[in-house]
Amino acid sequence: MNPDITAGLTQLGHDTPLPTDPDSARLERVPNPQAGIAYCVRFTAPEFTSLCPMTGQPDFAHIVIDYVPQDWLVESKSLKLFLGSFRNHGAFHEDCTITIARRLVTLLEPQWLRIGGYWYPRGGIPIDVFWQTGPVPAGIFLPDQGVPPYRGRG
Repeated sequence: MNPDITAGLTQLGHDTPLPTDPDSARLERVPNPQAGIAYCVRFTAPEFTSLCPMTGQPDFAHIVIDYVPQDWLVESKSLKLFLGSFRNHGAFHEDCTITIARRLVTLLEPQWLRIGGYWYPRGGIPIDVFWQTGPVPAGIFLPDQGVPPYRGRG
């Protein structure tokens, strides 16, 4: 591993506690060693949790993030800690999903990003939330997110 690429990272290689909320979570980035090459990166978090802001009950989702990087890559440990910071955070499904995407767009300035938030049912109704920054860039291989419509999803 090129030591210069990890210079300045504060969480990788260290015992880092789970942030208490998304606002205090520190997302980190590293230079993209393949900048100038158009490719897609996918992160899948099939066990995402947050809290209902009204009842305090847990909500569960399968989150899929696809992005086409430019100069920066998200450091995966910081992403894992950021996603984990929602565990005790009360927010609606739509807010959680879009907050994740917007933080990543602000941090990375990717060529393109999309998120799929596939939320498990509460009260018998699953809520799926989708957002992307624009059209898929030409020439990008982009597989389906692979999460089936709800039918005992999982």
